[in-house]
Amino acid sequence: MNMINSGDFSPSDLVGTPAAEAIPLLIDAFGGRLYALGLRLCRNEGDAEDLVQETFLNAFQAWPKFEGRSKPSTWLYTIAGRVCQRLHRKRAGEPAEFASLEELLPFGEVGVPGPEAFTDSPEGLEHRREGKERLENAIASLPPEFRMPLVLKEILGLPLVTIADALGLAEGTVKSRLHRARLKLRQAVLAGIPVVDGPPPVYSQQVCLDLLDAKQDALDRGETFAAESVVCERCRAIFESLDFTEDLCRKLGVGEVLPGSVRAAVMERITVIAP
Repeated sequence: MNMINSGDFSPSDLVGTPAAEAIPLLIDAFGGRLYALGLRLCRNEGDAEDLVQETFLNAFQAWPKFEGRSKPSTWLYTIAGRVCQRLHRKRAGEPAEFASLEELLPFGEVGVPGPEAFTDSPEGLEHRREGKERLENAIASLPPEFRMPLVLKEILGLPLVTIADALGLAEGTVKSRLHRARLKLRQAVLAGIPVVDGPPPVYSQQVCLDLLDAKQDALDRGETFAAESVVCERCRAIFESLDFTEDLCRKLGVGEVLPGSVRAAVMERITVIAP
């Protein structure tokens, strides 16, 4: 087996490695990220710990079927998405409905974020700190069917096709839910940021809507929006706020450490079921 020095494994690093050797490596490499995933999806530490344990137990049992067609991390996160669906039970207080797309679209907003909002200035850094708190609360308040695609895409960075497979949904459904959830988080993040008068729109609302859809599609693919240079100043401010929100999402879970007690519990259960 190759020496592992990076934050992810290539398939060739682990294919053919016995499960008893491979799974502890995966726990050390991705346990913290999975625990962060559990905290965002399940909303409490006990359920997050259950998610981690069940994911790695499923991975241990399924390891003989791993053929290296995807990164071990992607394979593992896909298992986690399915486990979370099985573990989830609707809880009192969870929202039954979600805002319509029309309510989330930014075209009726009066102003745009001030010029320091997304910079590394002291004011911008304070907006980032406060925005992160609002973001976490907003993610927790999303209905589960919107929260799961959002967390799997924006925090773990999984491609839409993988998320669709993990959740048993059509890719178009995942995309639609992700776009609405992303707009909802944007609203929450911007709630405490002062606005200034923005320039009037240059294009019709339909053109702006088409540009917003194209921007979201680029975010789905992890690509730079190719038409950035042709958008008006108002649309550009909206797109900057989407990028700001996505950046805050990506930082959630970075540096999260898997509690030692959870790792020990996983290893104990693996030892029990190991042949």
